[in-house]
Amino acid sequence: MATDTFTGWLVVGLGNPEDEYGGTRHNAGFDLVDLLARRWDARGFANRFHGRFSQAAPARIDGPVLLLKPMTYMNLSGRAVQGAMAFYRILPARVLVIHDDMDLPLGALRLKVGGGSAGHRGIESIAAAVGAGFLRLRLGIGRPERSGAVDHVLSRFDAAEREAMDLALGVGADLVEAALRDGPQAAMNAFHRRRKPEEPVPPAGDPSGDH
Repeated sequence: MATDTFTGWLVVGLGNPEDEYGGTRHNAGFDLVDLLARRWDARGFANRFHGRFSQAAPARIDGPVLLLKPMTYMNLSGRAVQGAMAFYRILPARVLVIHDDMDLPLGALRLKVGGGSAGHRGIESIAAAVGAGFLRLRLGIGRPERSGAVDHVLSRFDAAEREAMDLALGVGADLVEAALRDGPQAAMNAFHRRRKPEEPVPPAGDPSGDH
C-alpha cells in the first residue's frame, strides 16, 4: 500500500464485464479507457481491485495515470474504485470517471465535478463509496425513441451512430488529456475554442455544475 498521498490520476471507465455487453452504449466508458491505454502505451491490463487495471505515464501529465475498468457490474462500481483509491491513497479530486449519459445527445461530451447521478447506477455506487468530489466525463448516448431506458443502454450503435461515437471517443481522449494536464475548466475552454463556428457545440456547462 502507498504511504503518501497519490499525486497522479486514477481514470475509471464504467461498463459491464461480460462479452455480451461489448460495444453497447453502456460500455462507452470502457471504450474510452481502452483508447487511452492504446494512446498512452499503457501496460497490459491485469486483474486488480475487482477490475481490469493498468498504468501509464503520458507525456506532459504530472505523475502516473492509473486506468481501471470495474468488473463488478455497473451498480457495484464503487467497490472497485474504493479499493484502488484506498491502496494508492488517492483523493477524490484526483479521480476521473468516464461514463455514458442518456441526457446528452449522441457523441456530446461534458466534463464536470460532482453533481447528480441522473439515475446512473455506476455513478451512484461510486459516490456512495468515496463521496462526490470526483471529476466526470459524460459521454452522450442519446435518448431512445421507442425502447425503454434499459434496452437502450444495453443496445449497440448502428453503423452511423458507431462512426459518430468513434469520433466522439477520439475527442474525449483529447479532453481527458487536457483535463489531467491543465484542469477541467481550462480543458473545456480549449474544447470549445477548437470547434469550428458552424459546428454545433455539445452541452458543456461549468465543471462544478450540479447536473
